[in-house]
Amino acid sequence: MDKVEIYTDGACSGNPGPGGVGAILTMGEHRKEISCGFRKTTNNRMELNAAIMALSSLKKRCKVELYSDSRYMVESIEQGWVQVWKANNWKKKKNRDLWLRMLELCKLHEVKFIWVKGHADNEMNNRCDELAVEAVNADDLEVDDWYEAEVARLEAQGELF
Repeated sequence: MDKVEIYTDGACSGNPGPGGVGAILTMGEHRKEISCGFRKTTNNRMELNAAIMALSSLKKRCKVELYSDSRYMVESIEQGWVQVWKANNWKKKKNRDLWLRMLELCKLHEVKFIWVKGHADNEMNNRCDELAVEAVNADDLEVDDWYEAEVARLEAQGELF
């Protein structure tokens, strides 16, 4: 099984607001950068999306070390919180669409999530942050379909505020 290192970061201008993801995948001498922006989303969704996009780009089963400065993501996976949320049918848990996708990807690959301090001296994490911020400011932002539909549903039910 090939070993891949992935660094990811998400950014949001406002929370919610326009968001972006950045990821770097390395395998031996090979390196790939990924970025994408969304018109309205949250920071946690961008952190999760960065990892999902990176893992989804792998063409075959790999052993992955995934580095992120998101304690929310890393601890939710590594400490088993996401499994508890799933077992409890996601009661009042946000981002279930992304967590379900993440769990599927973790079945495909052998993934170890590792927390790194953000905005510090980690060159790869800093580059992911640059990619994410550039994506936030791009002209061609994508729609975070699930998030925008969920906000509209909650607003219609008077539950958003």
